[in-house]
Amino acid sequence: MSEFKTLGLCHTLLSSISELGYQTPTEVQTEAIPHALAGRDLLVGAQTGTGKTAAFALPIIQSLAQGTDERRLRALIVVPTRELAQQVYESFHELSSDTNLVTVAAYGGTSIRVQTSRLAKGCDILIATPGRLLDHLYCGNITLKHLSTLVFDEADRMLDMGFLPDIQRILKRCKPERQTMFFSATFDKKLKTLLMRY
Repeated sequence: MSEFKTLGLCHTLLSSISELGYQTPTEVQTEAIPHALAGRDLLVGAQTGTGKTAAFALPIIQSLAQGTDERRLRALIVVPTRELAQQVYESFHELSSDTNLVTVAAYGGTSIRVQTSRLAKGCDILIATPGRLLDHLYCGNITLKHLSTLVFDEADRMLDMGFLPDIQRILKRCKPERQTMFFSATFDKKLKTLLMRY
């Protein structure tokens, strides 16, 4: 745990990490967490299974837990698939268990009405697939005007799956004063050039 302490994480999160059985941070966590806590935009290359979810989840939870108690969407994590949305949701739920933050997941293949009901109650963090996210935006179920942090997880997969137009629509609805983080297993020249625009 001594290595996690050096990353700038608060006592509450260090306690949660310890309870979940984490001993030492992975390479991606060691590299990304201090920069994310400082509010910097990041391009992070990390394979699945390297602890990348905690690398963006921990800084987001710490930042939001120190902010206002008002329930409004301040962090958005966009993922390519329903399965990944469920996994990321579980990670946020576990890591933020000692805070009052509310996390909601929204993805296709399940009732949009149930998600709409949850969103109507307010949330701090939303994990969503691009298509279902746009559905909620177009229906007025959510607004991105208070968003402070935007994460695209598995960005390379999203582009391979044809989500570029959706990503551009989402970015257009976000205020420019935000922290943006792209996590991807690979960064070829085309992808890096594209992402640097944002």
